[in-house]
Amino acid sequence: MANENIKKCLEESGEVMIRLDNNESIELHKHNVRFEDSSQEIVVDTGTETYWISADKVSYYWIHKEGMEKG
Repeated sequence: MANENIKKCLEESGEVMIRLDNNESIELHKHNVRFEDSSQEIVVDTGTETYWISADKVSYYWIHKEGMEKG
């Protein structure tokens, strides 16, 4: 369920910050993130590296107001 909530938030705002259980923060952008529903992973493609983040490792997430797309 956390994966779906983050996915919806990213679709609505265009940018989401996540905090992992190891206290690392990662910025997600709509253009370089996809969600693997079967494995509950968040896949981030930076162009030079790809990261697979397990959704159960996300402690919480938030939106930067300046990152929101105007619609």
